[in-house]
Amino acid sequence: MVADQAMSIRKGAPARPNVLLVLADDHAQWAAGCYANREIRSPSMDYLAATGVRMANAFTPSPVCSPARASLWTGKIPSQHGVHDYLGDAVAEAVDRPWMNEHVTLADRFHREGYTTGLVGKWHLGDSKHRPAGFDYWYVKSGPLSASEGHDSPWATAPRDLDRYNPHTLADHAVHFLRERDQSVPFFLTVGFFATHSPWFGHAERLVDSYRKCTFDDIPSDPVHPFGSLTSEARYVTRDNRTESLAQYYAAVTEIDEQLGRLLDELDSQGVADNTVVVYTSDHGLNTGHHGIWGKGNATHPYNMVEESIRVPLLIKAPGQTLPGQTRLEPVTHCDLHLTLLDLAGITPQSADLAKLPGRSFLPLCRGEAQADWPRIVFGEYGDLRMARTERFKLIVRFGRGDDELFDLAGDPRETCNLATSQTYRAVLDDLRTSLTSYFQRWEDPTVSGLRVRELPRHNIEEDWRCDHTHPLYERPLWLEQLAAGADKISRPGVDASADGDRAPEKVVQ
Repeated sequence: MVADQAMSIRKGAPARPNVLLVLADDHAQWAAGCYANREIRSPSMDYLAATGVRMANAFTPSPVCSPARASLWTGKIPSQHGVHDYLGDAVAEAVDRPWMNEHVTLADRFHREGYTTGLVGKWHLGDSKHRPAGFDYWYVKSGPLSASEGHDSPWATAPRDLDRYNPHTLADHAVHFLRERDQSVPFFLTVGFFATHSPWFGHAERLVDSYRKCTFDDIPSDPVHPFGSLTSEARYVTRDNRTESLAQYYAAVTEIDEQLGRLLDELDSQGVADNTVVVYTSDHGLNTGHHGIWGKGNATHPYNMVEESIRVPLLIKAPGQTLPGQTRLEPVTHCDLHLTLLDLAGITPQSADLAKLPGRSFLPLCRGEAQADWPRIVFGEYGDLRMARTERFKLIVRFGRGDDELFDLAGDPRETCNLATSQTYRAVLDDLRTSLTSYFQRWEDPTVSGLRVRELPRHNIEEDWRCDHTHPLYERPLWLEQLAAGADKISRPGVDASADGDRAPEKVVQ
């Protein structure tokens, strides 16, 4: 019966499926029921995992917002697309520049194939005021303080926005897109929820209260990461009340899950769920006390690549195209997801374009097929830091700006013992270094290589490679201070309220 139903879907569905990509912000892989968290309620995500494919080893190419998102949109690593850190509002030339105009994005590729394309929510890749090429619908909102930074719609009507934070706003606009679109052509819609980003307060009290009595036993009691100084979100005052901050973060996950459920229900009500690919993922991970850190890759100086920073949830439901109920262990990144999304839609980039993309479609894996030659190593970078990771070992190379790190993930899963100078592991280190060097020599664009970040334009005011490495006891970024005071707006209209750690102007490092 199940096989007959699947076959009928394949035969009856239009040739081109719709695609709904949900890209959350700072949602760590560990923070969902389908990824073995015992206390977080995430029924919509759990549903996608049960009826789709759960990638157990999905990684971000870079553990901070803008470069990770750029990699998903372009299919390229940061040393190809040139975005190496989050784009902070305090650096006008960074947030005003249309970074993606220099590249072919997923929106471009789908639009060329006749799809109606839209973005709702977080963009964080430069100029948000103007709709980039490839998008038909554009509603950008990046945080609980900001008004819409850009809204360009082909339709005369629009949902009414409230002055204060409303967890339903993004789903309202996404549903509006789904209802107003031309029903005769397929759609590609990306929804960028941001609730799981700091600050960890202000979420729906009905959800937060339900989590305050949790044990939070899924979060290890780790000593502080010994390979860097705590900075940015790791020094926010919210860390002082662990229980409250964790209850807020857990509530934020459930908040996103509820809104995801609204979108799934809308697809059902329109009768298009069986011909819609739904993908849920996050730009990067997050630590909430893991390794003694609050935050992600930029929560320490020098930057970190701990597991909780680089692992992301990745759930794929594609009726008629994938074998449901699978958990796959093969390591994948956003660069692979870029090509997989295109593959699911039957879109094949030109050979010249493919030759520039380091990823690989994992659709065959989602179909339950064996791919014996699938790479068992993943690579990452953050500025002039580079990583090579296998199932057992992780190498981090800092190119003279700090000590290199080698961890045995099997024997030391909390990454506390650096083996980089151990003669016992010298052969392992040399092999990983050779693989790392070969990978970046093959793919990087020397003009925007992460090894040149000190020569490239500034992204924000706290870049590790330009920072004086002095940190106050508590970080008090301007937007966080004003949010705590209940401000509706901050001093500069259009600011990205969820910018990953911007400080007040007087903290600018020249």
